[in-house]
Amino acid sequence: MQTRPLGRTGLQVSVFTLGTMMFGPYGNPDADACVRIVHRALDHGITTIDTADVYGDGESERILGKALRGRRDDVVLATKGNGPMGPGSNQRGNSRGWIVSAVEGSLRRLGVDHLDLYQLHHPEPGTDIEEPLSALTDLQRAGKVRVIGHSNLPASEIVEAQWVAQRRGLARFRTEQLHYSILNRGVEREILPVCRRHDLGVLVWSPLSMGLLTGRYRPEAAAAGRLHWAPRHMTDARKLAAVDALVPVAEEAGIPLRHLALAFVTTHPAVSSAIIGPRTEDQLADLLAGAGTRIGDDLLDRIDEIVPPGTDLGPVDVAYEPPHLAQPHLRRRGTGCAEP
Repeated sequence: MQTRPLGRTGLQVSVFTLGTMMFGPYGNPDADACVRIVHRALDHGITTIDTADVYGDGESERILGKALRGRRDDVVLATKGNGPMGPGSNQRGNSRGWIVSAVEGSLRRLGVDHLDLYQLHHPEPGTDIEEPLSALTDLQRAGKVRVIGHSNLPASEIVEAQWVAQRRGLARFRTEQLHYSILNRGVEREILPVCRRHDLGVLVWSPLSMGLLTGRYRPEAAAAGRLHWAPRHMTDARKLAAVDALVPVAEEAGIPLRHLALAFVTTHPAVSSAIIGPRTEDQLADLLAGAGTRIGDDLLDRIDEIVPPGTDLGPVDVAYEPPHLAQPHLRRRGTGCAEP
């Protein structure tokens, strides 16, 4: 499998990263089966694995730790922290105290003495960015974390974090993990160019748009009410129409839609690796079969006609939403908030 530089960290990562959100109670509760998925991925050239403390309330990290016994040196190991890991109000977030505790917890569950990449899972507007940067700098100097990164940051906050690190003499973020797919191309406007400008490695989560780009979910199923169980983004008419238009493009090219979708995101020059999150060994094998897929300008032009560059066809239910969009009082003058 092809490898690429992770920004300018000096690390090389496989073009596909194994994501482990499906390991544990919310995906595949069979720990031994998940271990086999990890081993098969490594045997087929994947060198990068991404997890997070909140996946399965820590179970994903525990399973991964079991899988990596004796193979730790084979991988670039990445995890994330920020989400709630207990009932207390301080058992989450980006405060200095919690980040130190979260890293120690991840190290313990994974059974390792250091993390190759530690990422802030989500922005936290109520916390000064200097707090997590300061904590992560100390953890890096202590050898517990090699590279630090963030996930889901808006372009302005990416730049702010770089500026604060430089002004305060702190370690700077070296990677960004973001949502990017054929159906959600908004990051092409500012975020991906900003990542290139600051030499950040980019990991893409959900390049298959939470399963929509497998082609299994079509407009006729939504019209018949057969997707009543699905998250909101999977019944979005604009996205379903785009999938319907993409299916014949993939068929004419002789490429499964899911492989076309993965090739699309990894074609972008800012992208280091696309995260795949199989629940079963069969799913892993199918996705690995697309690792060598390359697409040229003709196919990219046809995709651009269906979903123009920089366009988001709709929200992703699990994506970060900035507070000024989620909270009306932050964008409406005179609606219950004090005038500045």
